[in-house]
This record gives sequence, C-alpha cells and structure tokens, in this order.
Amino acid sequence: MVSAVSSGMADRQNRPSRADRAGASPRARAIRASLLAGTLLSGAALALLSGVTLAPQTALAQDNALDSLGSQVDPTEPLLLEATELRYDFDRDIISAIGNVQIYYGGNTVEADRVDFDRRNNRLRADGNVRLTEPNGNVLRAASMELSDDLRDGFATALQLDTPQRTRFIADGARRENGNRTSFDNGLYTVYTSPKNPPDKPPLWRIRAQTIVHNQQEKTIEFEKASFEFFGRSLVYLPYLSMPDPSVKRKSGLLIPNFVYGDRVGAGMRIPYYFAIDPSRDLLISATPLSKQGVLGQFDWRQRLMDGAYSIHAAGIFQARPGEYTTSSGNRDFRGVIASEGEFDINQRWKWGWDLSWRTDRSFLRDYRFAPLGNASDVSKIYLTGQSERNRFDLRAYAFRISQEDYKALATLDAPGFIPVGSRLQDKQPFVHPVLDWNYIFENPIAGGELALTGNLTSLTRDQTDAIQIGGLTRFRGVEGTFTRASLEADWRSTLIDSFGQVFTPFAYVKGDLYFLASQDKNVASMTDESFVGRIMPAVGLDYRFPFIGTFQGGHQIIEPVAQVIVRPNETRIGELPNEDAQSIVFDSTTLFEYDKFSGFDRSEGGTRTNVGLKYSLNFDQGYHVSALFGRSFHLGGTNSFKQADILGATTSSGLATNYSDYVGSLYFDSRQGFRMGAQARFDHKNFSVRRAQVEATGIYGPVTGNLAYAYLSPQPNLGIATPREELIGSASLRLEENWRLFGSVRFDLERRNMVRDSFGVGYDDEGFSVSFAYSEDRSRNNGQTTDRLFFFRFGLRTLGDTQFSTTGNN
Repeated sequence: MVSAVSSGMADRQNRPSRADRAGASPRARAIRASLLAGTLLSGAALALLSGVTLAPQTALAQDNALDSLGSQVDPTEPLLLEATELRYDFDRDIISAIGNVQIYYGGNTVEADRVDFDRRNNRLRADGNVRLTEPNGNVLRAASMELSDDLRDGFATALQLDTPQRTRFIADGARRENGNRTSFDNGLYTVYTSPKNPPDKPPLWRIRAQTIVHNQQEKTIEFEKASFEFFGRSLVYLPYLSMPDPSVKRKSGLLIPNFVYGDRVGAGMRIPYYFAIDPSRDLLISATPLSKQGVLGQFDWRQRLMDGAYSIHAAGIFQARPGEYTTSSGNRDFRGVIASEGEFDINQRWKWGWDLSWRTDRSFLRDYRFAPLGNASDVSKIYLTGQSERNRFDLRAYAFRISQEDYKALATLDAPGFIPVGSRLQDKQPFVHPVLDWNYIFENPIAGGELALTGNLTSLTRDQTDAIQIGGLTRFRGVEGTFTRASLEADWRSTLIDSFGQVFTPFAYVKGDLYFLASQDKNVASMTDESFVGRIMPAVGLDYRFPFIGTFQGGHQIIEPVAQVIVRPNETRIGELPNEDAQSIVFDSTTLFEYDKFSGFDRSEGGTRTNVGLKYSLNFDQGYHVSALFGRSFHLGGTNSFKQADILGATTSSGLATNYSDYVGSLYFDSRQGFRMGAQARFDHKNFSVRRAQVEATGIYGPVTGNLAYAYLSPQPNLGIATPREELIGSASLRLEENWRLFGSVRFDLERRNMVRDSFGVGYDDEGFSVSFAYSEDRSRNNGQTTDRLFFFRFGLRTLGDTQFSTTGNN
C-alpha cells in the first residue's frame, strides 16, 4: 500500500518549473502526480452530481488542469490518497493509481479500482467500482467516470445515486453539462429501503424515463417520455413530468389532486396549487369543482415572524342546488367559512394568540368535511398566558358556534313562559368576555406550611334563557343576561409525620366571591334581583393517613387507610345565583378526597363533612402493578350543598345528596408489558346497586393493539333522564406481516341494542408507499337528521405526494 498526504497547494510562484518536475525522481513524481490526480477526481466528481456549481475558468490564464483546480480549492485543505500501486507513463503523460484507490479530500471520499489522469488531454478517468461519498450524504456508484479539465462537464456509465432522503437514481449513463444540468440516460427514479430490509428488495414503484434532467440551480427534476411503474408493470405514460429535487422542502407548483363523491355535492376533484413565496410565507389555493353544487374555492395562508406565526384559512361556494340541504341551515346560495390561528411570544414567560372561526351556517363544516378547512371549529378564543415556576396567569375570551340544528323536542320538556328546548339553540350559547385563571404558590413557608392563592374572573353574556321542565319543575341551564364573578381562594396546608409513620395534614382555606348581575331574565323567579352580591366560605380540616408497608419475596404491598374531616359554615345563596361552571357533578374515587367536590367556582360546598377510604397497592419486581381504592363520604352537620338544588338541580343525583353517600371504588392494573386496565364504579348506599361504572382496557399482544371501554349510567330523573345509559366502545388494529394492517372501531348502545358508530379499514405502509381504505357510519344524531356514511381512500408515494378519495352518503 502506498500512501501520501498533502497539506495544500503551493502558490504558483513557488511551484517548480516543468523542467524541475521532469528532473525529479520517478517516485517523487508519482507521489506528486497521484496527489494532483486525487484532487481532481474528488473535486470533479463532486461537481458532477452535487448541488455545488463551480465557476467557469479562463484557459488562457492557466498552464494546465492543475492551475485550474488550484484557483478553486482551499490551499489549507488536507488530502489523503491510498492505493496499492502508483504509476507514471512518461510517453503518454498519464498518472495512474491502481488497486483499492481511496481518496479523502474536503469531507469527500472517492473509491475506485483505478484512477488515471491524462495530463496531455486534460482528462480524468476512474474505472471499476467507482464510489463517491459526499459530506451531504449523497452516495454515487458508477462503473466508470470521466471528467473534463475545467471540472464542469463529465460522463459516467452504469450509475446509481442515493440521496440522504432515501431516493435513488439509476441510469445507463449520465452527463453533466455547463456545470449545472445533469442528464441521466434511460433512467429510473424511486425510493430505496432502509438497511434493516433486504438490500435487494425491489421498490414497489418507480418512474422510468428516456431522459431524467436534474437542474441544480432551479432544483428541479424533469422526466421526459416517462412511465409510472407499479410492481414492475407500467401503469401510466407521462410524456413530461417535473418535480422538485429531494433536497427541496418547499416549492411552488401544482399538487396531486384529491377526489370526492357525496350524495348532496356530487362528484368532484380538489385541485391544489402551492406558492412557496419565501422561507417565512406560503399560500395554498384550491378549487374543487363539484358536479351538483359548483366550485368550492379555498385558500390557506401561513406566515412565520420573528416572535411567532399565524395562518388564515377560508373557503366558500355558491351552491348550484341548495335544495339538497332542505332539512338543515345549509339551504342557502352562498356558504363558507373563514378561520385564523396564531401564537406570538412576548418574552420567555408570556405569550398571546388566537383561534378564531366564523361560518355562514351551522352545518357547513359537516357537509364539506371532505375539504381541509384549517382550524375551523365550534369554539373561537383569544388568549394571553404567562407562567413561571410558581405562578400562572391565563386570560381567555370565548365564543361558541354550535353545529346542531334546531329541533322539536318533547312538549313535556318545554318550560312554560320560556323558549322551547330545541329552539334558538345558538342564542342560548354565551359569549365569555373573559375568563381569567390565576395561581400563585409562595416560595417560603407561611406558618410552617405551604400557602397558595387561586383567582378566577368570569364574565359572560347570554341572549336567551335555556330552560327545561323536569318533573313539573323548571330548571335553568343558562340564564339571559350579563354576569360577572370575581373569586379568590387562599389555601394553606402542612404535613407532619410522627414516629409511627402516621401522616397528618392540617389544612385551611377561605373562598370569597363577588357577583355583578346585570339585565338578567326577570322570569327566573328564583334568581336574586340584587345587582351586587358577595359571599365567603372559610374552612378548616385535617387529612390523616397511616400507610402499612409489607414486603415479600418478589415485591411489596402498601395498605393505607385515609380519613379526612372538613368543617365549614353552610353554603349561602343556593339557587339565587347563576351556575355556569359547576353543573357537572362527578362523584367517584378521583374526587372522594377533594375538599370541595364542585367542578367550578359558582358553587362552594358547605357544611361539615368527613371522607374515609382505604387505599391498596401491590408491586411486583417483574413490573406488575395493582392499585385499588374504596371509600365513601359522610355529611356530619349543617346544610348539605348537594341536597339543596340550585337553578339547575344537577346535584340531587350525584350520590352525595344524603348524609351517607354512595360507595365509590376503583381498580387499576398495569402489566408494564403492554396491557393496562382501569375501572371506576359508584354503588348505591342502600342496596349497593351500580349507579355509575366505567371500565377501560388497553393492550398490545404481538401484532394486535386494542382498546375496549364500557360505560354505564343509571337513570337520573332529576335531570330528565328516565332510562339507564349503557355503551360499549372498542377499537383494534392488527398488523399483518410487516406492512399490512387492519383496523376498526365500534360504539354500541347496549340499552337500545343499537349501533351508534362503526368503522373498519385496511392499510399498507412502507418507506416509499402507503395506501389505506376506510368506511364508517355514524348514527349518533337524535334530532331526525340522516345517518352519515363515509368512504375514504388514500394513496401516497413518498417524495411525489399523496391523493385521497372520499364519499359521503346519507339515509
């Protein structure tokens, strides 16, 4: 093995003359010549197929190819050449490196069986297993490679080029012209598999072309007289095809269209065009001609700024046949939506943003869901947030736009003197302006414990009262008017552990609320007519725990009895004030030891109460974990806040309305090997019948991944629910062999023996190709609207794009 290292190219003035070089020893001449040949090979090969364009050279100012190169390379760049043998043919003036030639230069690696530099004709040729590895990850293989002296033009035979994006070019030959355009003769373009797959695994798809032209300046790849092949068979003839090269992430041009069919819209094709305006902005314009309704137009604008980003989405259509939607608000000529979202940093702790949308009618998002409509949804918000290690501030304003159409409910549910239950649903939705949440935890202990402050400000306006009659009583889910509440809570707690391991946590809190009531509905007689109302709720309590830890061979277990007592005065103003955020009462094992079991600030639990329970956990060294909790709550004195109904009356079926609450329990199991199961249940305090239950299991076993959930709710006559509700929800995915998968989901109403939703599908995914088919049905609407059916087909080719076909149907 012969090895040589050069630290750079000397200045022209310091180079030896031609005569001096001729007089040098043969070995010195061979080493020097091999270095020059290696330098030319590396630079020329890089210029042949890389993304770097070399400037043209002036031949009159240069003595030979060496001078041409010397003006372009970094003179301090080291070069290493290794070969089995170096030769110099004096008669033909050819320098040759033979046998296991390896050249390292500027991060490039060149390997070949033989490298010849013809100094007389200024040509460089590499033969036999030529391999060029560039710093950017490109790997070029060729049977032979020949380059001109100015490094701008060249030719390679039996060429294969692999890019870091895992794309591949294969050609009988390749030519580089004008230092920019590389043409592949009889070429193939495809993607290749990862090293974990068999190296000779054939690609699923490829593009074969008579000529493939890569323009480095424009970063485009053009295919002339091409055909798209799938499983080795030609499917589509393409006289001309152009696409960005694999290094391009964003480029203007026409994207692959998507197809759609629906009973009400007809057949159509979405045609998108993408504008890459600059690195920080882009625009996507789409047109979807529909055979029944006309053309749906869309635009999506995105821009990134120094401190954040925002986007604007819009869509609209003048319907040719609006009568297709006679049963909904979609029966109109023009329909559309506009939406925008953005988020900007004020500094490292503060940011603000928005997520806004508006549409012409309630059903537009559902009727045209086959089109991507950006962030459009039923909820619009503007927010300002700030957070530090011990402090959080969140200010938000909301507007709600419902999708449900007005409907005719049972006459027995309509409250006398108020708008019917199913009418003017949008007017019953509030505008929240705003809601503010604030939390602060003091860094240093206060009186030996931790002190935290929690604040909330909620202000909203509703145009119409949302009333419902249940059991002859009128209940209110929302009241017309403007209501503002400011709340502040101070919470203190400390933890003490005695020598026996008993854990004592004394705590205290005080809540204060100020209500400002304006223009409320005077027909709601139970509401106070005062415009300003204040209330306060102080409390003291103690939390007691005594964990017993037992170990055994292979694991350990913990048994922990828990008791909690809270002493408070009675809640005041029950039923006289609005209740917007405390309507949901869920009493289970997760809320058993909550100091205040109401979900929001509009209600404050009063009276003296004790909560007791038993916790158990079991842990095995192999990773298995089991935990359980069982307990109940007792009302000891004062007024039971859950027994006395407010304007909605949601608490009377909570399981807390009696002095002895229902029993609650939970069980959780985790195998730590892919299977988890959890269960929650509430049992009647008299006969132990199930009042509420939910069980969920998730598992992975071999190629199968599944999720199964069961939910049961007993009748709640105080809320107008006279029958039990029982549902089963499941989903599963089965991977077949390496790339195929089956998937499906189901939601079944066990009480009515009715399939609410179901779907199934099949998909294939590999590194270069993906295809999936799915079909779903939705019968969840209970207001007379039709059942939705959706057929979805997606076909994707990596680097080329993907397309999809969807249909919507109604019964």
